[in-house]
Amino acid sequence: MFRGVFDHQIDAKGRTSLPAKMREVLVGSYDERLILTTALDPCLHAYPVKEWEQLETALAKRNPMEPGVKTLMRLYVASAQECPMDKMGRVLIPPSLRDHAELEKDVVWAGMVRVIELWSRKGWVKAQEAARTEADSADVMRVLTELRQH
Repeated sequence: MFRGVFDHQIDAKGRTSLPAKMREVLVGSYDERLILTTALDPCLHAYPVKEWEQLETALAKRNPMEPGVKTLMRLYVASAQECPMDKMGRVLIPPSLRDHAELEKDVVWAGMVRVIELWSRKGWVKAQEAARTEADSADVMRVLTELRQH
C-alpha cells in the first residue's frame, strides 16, 4: 500500500525521484514500472502496471458507448504511458503529462493506497485546502463510519 506525502523536485529533462518508501513498495510488491496518466484533478496518477491492468480489464467489461466509460477512456486511458524507473530511482515524466499537472520544479508524491498522485507543490496545497473544507461533509463521515464497521 502506498502512503505518505513526499516533497521532491523535477529536473529540466522531466525526471523526478520516486520516494524511497514508495520505491520499496513498488519493487517489493510489483516491479519497477509505473503507468502514469492524467487524473481528473490537475495531477497525475501513477499505477503499478499490475494495478493498471486490473483497471483496464474492468473497463474493458463495460459498454464503451456508455457516456461515463467513453469519457474515462478518453481522459484517463488514452493519455496513459508506461514510465519505468531508471537505476537511480527516477521517473521520466513525458511533457504532455507534465503540462496537465503543471509540473515545473517542486513536486509532491502522495500515496493513495493502490495509486500514487503526483502534484505540483502549488496544486497540492490547493487540493489540501479544498479537502480540509470538505472534511466534515456527509460523504466523508459516511465513508469513515463504513470503514470503522469493517
